Amino acid sequence: MASPNSILSVEKLGVAFGHSIIIDDLSFEVREGDCLAVIGPNGAGKTVLLKALLGLVPHRGEIRWSVGAHLGYVPQKVAADRQQPIRVVDLLASKAAVQHLPSADISAVISEVGLSQQVLNSSVGHLSGGQFQKALIAFALLGRPNVLLFDEPTASLDELAEEHAYDLLHKLQHEKGMTVILVSHDLSVVYRYANQVLCLSKGKPCMGPPKELLTPGMLEELYGGPSKFYRHIHE
Repeated sequence: MASPNSILSVEKLGVAFGHSIIIDDLSFEVREGDCLAVIGPNGAGKTVLLKALLGLVPHRGEIRWSVGAHLGYVPQKVAADRQQPIRVVDLLASKAAVQHLPSADISAVISEVGLSQQVLNSSVGHLSGGQFQKALIAFALLGRPNVLLFDEPTASLDELAEEHAYDLLHKLQHEKGMTVILVSHDLSVVYRYANQVLCLSKGKPCMGPPKELLTPGMLEELYGGPSKFYRHIHE
């Protein structure tokens, strides 16, 4: 049974594509205000988990969001053609129109994310990786979600842009009390920002605080590599 401050409860979740089982018998809970990092080797089902939580893929088991949960999503990849001559401001305006949001909501997310007039008036195909990521975050924030799901939000960014993106996530979580579910390969980021970690692997999934869960032995078992590879996360 979910605890009173739970915003998400997952019980015996299973996802399969044909005969390939991606997630099997997964149960966990996320509390309001948590930053949950989902980690694991390639093919462990991290992206599939986010899509299941969003109702985008068929699944078995139970996914229960609290009545007040309102979701925003930043995908790892965007299927839209970035070469299309659509400006960032047009992208935001189109979502606002579909959701019948006032123009003040667009102005609010522009301010929160820190989008400049130059970026707003640029076509998405002319943006740098960091600028495009900011635009996607602003798009996700429209509609005032209180839960943000991020799939490798800095996978294609340079180090400085990555730092800015994570600082923005941290700011949104603490200033707005948002719940964050984050897929990341960067364990230093997991230690810095997450208060809970969900480890997915072909073995039994596990969940707990980063400092208790991410021991050298657990990381070696999870990723199949020598523990010294992860030494930087403890420095």
